[in-house]
Amino acid sequence: MQEWANQLCENRQFGSKMTDSKYFTTTKKGEIFELKAELNSDKKEKKKEAVKKVIASMTVGKDVSALFPDVVNCMQTDNLELKKLVYLYLMNYAKSQPDMAIMAVNTFVKDCEDPNPLIRALAVRTMGCIRVDKITEYLCEPLRKCLKDEDPYVRKTAAVCVAKLHDINAQLVEDQGFLDTLKDLISDSNPMVVANAVAALSEIAESHPNSNLLDLNPQTINKLLTALNECTEWGQIFILDCLANYTPRDDRESQSICERVTPRLSHANSAVVLSAVKVLMKFMEMLPKDLDYYGTLLKKLAPPLVTLLSAEPELQYVALRNINLIVQRRPEILKHEMKVFFVKYNDPIYVKLEKLDIMIRLASQANIAQVLAELKEYATEVDVDFVRKAVRAIGRCAIKVEQSAERCVSTLLDLIQTKVNYVVQEAIVVIKDIFRKYPNKYESVIATLCENLDSLDEPEARAAMIWIVGEYAERIDNADELLESFLEGFHDESTQVQLQLLTAIVKLFLKKPTETQELVQQVLSLATQDSDNPDLRDRGYIYWRLLSTDPVAAKEVVLAEKPLISEETDLIEPTLLEELICHIGTLASVYHKPPSAFVEGSRGVQHKRLPGSAGSGESVESPDTGSAAVTSETPPAVIPSQGDLLGDLLNLDLTPTSTTGPPPPSSGMQMGAMDLLGGGLDSLMGDESEPPPIPQRTDTPQSPQPTHQSPSPPNYSPTELGGDLGGSPAMTSGFGAPPAAVPPSFSAPVSGGLDDLFDLGVGVGMPMGSFVPPKTVWLPAMKAKGLEISGTFGRRAGVIQMEMTLTNKAMSVMTDFAIQFNRNSFGLAPAGPLQVLTPVSPNQSIEAVLPLSNVGPVMKMEPLNNLQVAVKNNIDVFYFSCQYPISMLFVEDGKMERQVFLATWKDIPNDNESQFQLKDCHLNSDAASSKLQGSNIFTIAKRTVEGQDMLYQSMKLTNGIWVLAELRVQAGIPNYTVSLKCRAPEVSQCVFQSYEAVLKN
Repeated sequence: MQEWANQLCENRQFGSKMTDSKYFTTTKKGEIFELKAELNSDKKEKKKEAVKKVIASMTVGKDVSALFPDVVNCMQTDNLELKKLVYLYLMNYAKSQPDMAIMAVNTFVKDCEDPNPLIRALAVRTMGCIRVDKITEYLCEPLRKCLKDEDPYVRKTAAVCVAKLHDINAQLVEDQGFLDTLKDLISDSNPMVVANAVAALSEIAESHPNSNLLDLNPQTINKLLTALNECTEWGQIFILDCLANYTPRDDRESQSICERVTPRLSHANSAVVLSAVKVLMKFMEMLPKDLDYYGTLLKKLAPPLVTLLSAEPELQYVALRNINLIVQRRPEILKHEMKVFFVKYNDPIYVKLEKLDIMIRLASQANIAQVLAELKEYATEVDVDFVRKAVRAIGRCAIKVEQSAERCVSTLLDLIQTKVNYVVQEAIVVIKDIFRKYPNKYESVIATLCENLDSLDEPEARAAMIWIVGEYAERIDNADELLESFLEGFHDESTQVQLQLLTAIVKLFLKKPTETQELVQQVLSLATQDSDNPDLRDRGYIYWRLLSTDPVAAKEVVLAEKPLISEETDLIEPTLLEELICHIGTLASVYHKPPSAFVEGSRGVQHKRLPGSAGSGESVESPDTGSAAVTSETPPAVIPSQGDLLGDLLNLDLTPTSTTGPPPPSSGMQMGAMDLLGGGLDSLMGDESEPPPIPQRTDTPQSPQPTHQSPSPPNYSPTELGGDLGGSPAMTSGFGAPPAAVPPSFSAPVSGGLDDLFDLGVGVGMPMGSFVPPKTVWLPAMKAKGLEISGTFGRRAGVIQMEMTLTNKAMSVMTDFAIQFNRNSFGLAPAGPLQVLTPVSPNQSIEAVLPLSNVGPVMKMEPLNNLQVAVKNNIDVFYFSCQYPISMLFVEDGKMERQVFLATWKDIPNDNESQFQLKDCHLNSDAASSKLQGSNIFTIAKRTVEGQDMLYQSMKLTNGIWVLAELRVQAGIPNYTVSLKCRAPEVSQCVFQSYEAVLKN
């Protein structure tokens, strides 16, 4: 669409005389036939008019593809306007008519050698926009000539065409050497050619984050800075964005680049200004703060940012969102510019709210009086959302600037006296925070707050008031009556209010036990017996047990001295802020989210960091880029941030363990670690004897066992283990025992069906070794304070192993490593401690191999092969998740007897059969069988029917689940059909993925 717009706009320059609207108004019938006749007219003017009518019809959505050959015939013309129109038509319809589009190739090639540079550029631009594979191969030679054309207009057009061609066929571009030619254009004498070459290389680098296409060095940077002064505004943006990806060698080079970029701050285009600010903000990190130039640069950054606030509201909003980030990183830049953020009466609400936020960030002892006067004025406005935010801002000022706290509280009390409901409620919420920040200082206002108790109807305000009453119950004579009034509608309150009320009444009881015994029993009963909210119930039970067993301990816990709240609770997390600073002027800086949070698709998103002179010492581009590329293939399940992590990871004992641990995993599971998915073969083999009973879990919850002891598997009841998965009778059998005898019905001859295939040769080659996937980044350094973990899983000599590379990208030494897993589908757990015997120095990598057992606690994961991991070192505890190939769980004794296979295949319901297509696999059946056997996928039999080989295979998982397979291989056709049968169909998808991984690697 952009190309259409550009072309149509350019056409207006060729004497259209502003009368083109007539082409859009025709409503005649039989129009296509008339147009066909006009297109084949001998008169040039009539032909041009006809093409204009065709383009007009195409623009309004009519289908004029039937005129394709007639329009293509009009290409042979010297009239540039007509040629442009025909090219526009071609771009639109070539994809739906690829065979017809080939007719135009000769004209394209001819036009690429036209004496007129405009026609040469037009031809190569159009060929790049026609996304038809058959045409791309014809584009190479004309494109190569245009990249070295004498005219800069042609060269700059060809540079962009390389990026378009790369999007269609990346391999072709690399084979033809166009990328090297594109790199050479960075040294071109024309600044616009340089800018387009940089734009094209940046575009290509985005889709290939690991390729070092833009090899930036001081010489290249110098060329870019030279071109920066002379190219158009959008060319400047491309170059500035490219500069932002460069890491200077030292502070002198950083200062030199800053000096040459600074003039861009006075540009009229706001996008150029923001791109320049991004470069300067990044390179300032490397400048010593005592340098005179550093102070000068801070002063130069303020005026352009202030100027952006005089633009239209939409631009103001974008500027304010970027300024919000800049102020969090370097508040000194705008500390003297408070007045420009004062709200104007005609500002839209989104601009007002953003200005208010920045005002609080810039508030200091020097300007607090001015700020408070403004905020008090805002609190009397008519816009409810704005008033609420203004009242909250007064509270934030009190917390941020201690000297202003008294004046802020006085202002809030004045606002409460207005009796405006929403103002009162917001004031009470912020006063609660002021009490937390300055205990025993402003409690005299509590009486005023209690007067407004009846007017509170919002959950947050009610919860804040309840907290105040509970916290200062000893100062409020009728605290029990106040809390009891809330208790009357306990079940109608929001969860936030219920939790606060429960805690407040327990506090009251601990302060006045004789008077409130009945009240506390009432609330505990409501919370534990009458509530269906698990959080409320749990808190109620904890308080109940504390109060009934050890009131002294209860007092120490509930009435403990609380930590003071921090000054700024809404600051962006530092590593995220660094990344967002590197994305100033983009959508990420408006959303305040990293690009990876909202950019979808196969392209890897590069995670950027500020240079590390001021602290971190890390490079600009985080190693997470590798991880991003992997994500597009097999996205790992994302574990929430540390505070939100569910399950057991937060409670794990991560102290370094001794070397004693459970023995390496065996092929069968021990008693108690039952078949999670309910598909063991024991039931298939017809064990007539009564299965051994499963011990019921009677143990009470205890603290986690120290990890230096060998963990014994917990005993689960059948209900606990398979409840949500639909288990089978096999769940009641232990898999540690040897299989029962095969019943007579299985060993008897089976007539018909699959019977005769077992008389044929098996054709199994020698195993080729177990497949081990390549290592991928599991934990990026930016998310783990400099620790990067990449790894893979393998099965070696019957032992499952987690093979990791630990890389220290921080500035400090890392020691004391430990690891723990959350519960998972197959009970995987470390079989010993994580052996990192030497400290890991900065920029050092160390290999670690962790043997795994399969006797850990079991819980079904989504996806089934997801593994949640916690890693601890001397810095912190970090969480990540990864997915293991299920092939590493295939045991060595997974080859089933032929007759057992036959009977089992028949016994498993047809509904449990899954069929998959395996594409682009060029192995013959014997090679495939041999390769699969290396990963413990055993071929039982093979037969050939009408040129198609059919392999019948079995495999057994560590928890006793058997999977049966039929693999169909047709000679000369690289597509296989895999049919899988299993009593636990949940595993079929993962098993197929293992087939795909093993056969394609």
